[in-house]
Amino acid sequence: MSNTTPPAEGRPEPQMPWWRYRMLWLVVGGPLVVVVASLSTAYVAIKGQDPVLIKDETADTQRGKTEPDALTPAMQARNHAATPEKQP
Repeated sequence: MSNTTPPAEGRPEPQMPWWRYRMLWLVVGGPLVVVVASLSTAYVAIKGQDPVLIKDETADTQRGKTEPDALTPAMQARNHAATPEKQP
C-alpha cells in the first residue's frame, strides 16, 4: 500500500518544475539527441573534407610515363604472362 494520501478537494496538487517530469525527457530527449548527432556529423563532414583535385598538365605527363605493358588489354597480358618471351 501507499503511504501518500490523496490531495484534499480544496487544496490543489503541488506543481513540479518542467524538468522533473520524466515523460518530458523521453519525448524531448530522442529528437534532441538526433539533432546533436546530425550537427556533429555535419561538422565532421565540413572540416574533414578532401581537397578538390585540379586537373593540370602534370597529370597528363605522368600518364605518358606509364609502361606500355600496363595499358595492354587483360586477355593479351594474361596470355603473354603464361608464355615465355621469344628470343630474337
